[in-house]
Formats: sequence, structure tokens, C-alpha cells
Amino acid sequence: MTTGSGANSPAGTGGRPPGECPFCDIVAGRAEARVVRRWPDSLAIVPLGAVTPGHLLVIPKRHVADVGTDPLVSATTMARAAELAAEFDACNIITSRGEPATQTVFHLHLHVLPRRDEDGLALPWAPGRDDGGRVTPEQADPHRDNESAVFQPSFIG
Repeated sequence: MTTGSGANSPAGTGGRPPGECPFCDIVAGRAEARVVRRWPDSLAIVPLGAVTPGHLLVIPKRHVADVGTDPLVSATTMARAAELAAEFDACNIITSRGEPATQTVFHLHLHVLPRRDEDGLALPWAPGRDDGGRVTPEQADPHRDNESAVFQPSFIG
């Protein structure tokens, strides 16, 4: 197994106390992981319990709790995930923010899930799934009746 390395990581990586954040432990080299790609700011690792062949996690080396905490780190991590996604004919890139959204490890991570026809992995909002999980257009857009909340570029009158 390859371990994460904090040796040439930017300041602040692996900055959580040992055992507090499993991804910080991997970045700092305190925990093992199968690292498949390294960048100066991120790692791609094989997750425990992968759900499709080729399933990877992309994690920033700097501890960021979730996608909404630091937009620049989130964007950089997404760019790394997009590099990996380009290697597959089809895939999902998924992240979660908060327990209600199924986040269980509070260090930003993006799942890159290679997909193929008939792979059996059903996302909850997938076409053909009618389990009542849909919302109305009004529920989907809480700003629907608030014109000031609608973004309009300055060049539109």
C-alpha cells in the first residue's frame, strides 16, 4: 500500500490531531491508503467500500470540512476530479455537505464513480425511479417570486 505524504504538502495539511480526521491522517502519512494520483494540492485514493470498479475519492491536502467551506479549495479539488473523469466514458462526481446530505467524513472529498450500462448503481433521482422523492418547481426554487433574487447580467436591460 502507498501512504499519503505530508512531506511536501502546503502548510496546514494533515493539521488535525491524529485520529480526528481520517483524510488528514492519510495526507500526513499517519494512515494508509492506496493513492492512485498525487497533485501538489490533492490526492486521489481508492475508497474503502468502493461501489463501482474504478471508484475514487479526490481529497484536498488542506483540511476543509465540506464543499461550502472554502470555494477555492473546492474548485481546485473539483478540477482534479474532472481530470480523472475525463479518463472515463461515463461517470458521476458526487460530494455531500452536512449529515442530511449523507456526509459522514467531514473533510471535503469528491467521489468519482465510473459508470456503465446496467451497473446496478441507482442514484435516488435517476430517471425511471418514481419513489415520490421529487419536489414541485415551487419547492425547487424558493426565490421564484422574488425578482431581486434572480441573477441578471448587467448587459440585460
